[in-house]
Amino acid sequence: MNALLGVCRAIDALSRGAARIAMALVLLCALVSAANALSRYVFDLSSNAWLELQWLLFGAVFMLAAAYTLQRNAHVRIDAVSNRLT
Repeated sequence: MNALLGVCRAIDALSRGAARIAMALVLLCALVSAANALSRYVFDLSSNAWLELQWLLFGAVFMLAAAYTLQRNAHVRIDAVSNRLT
């Protein structure tokens, strides 16, 4: 039983580490978004690469933070919405 608890603690630590990476990616995503908007509206320069980078960072944030969100029981339960619909 102690071995399984050790595995669970290791998985929890991995989830916390992934969440820390996701927090840094959120900041990076915001900076890329601001730089992209600035270059588009101020300098009239546009690139699809920056938009793609935003989407990739956005997806990475959700993939990395999903386990931590479930661990903290902070996820959005869709059944609360679907139960109110007919």
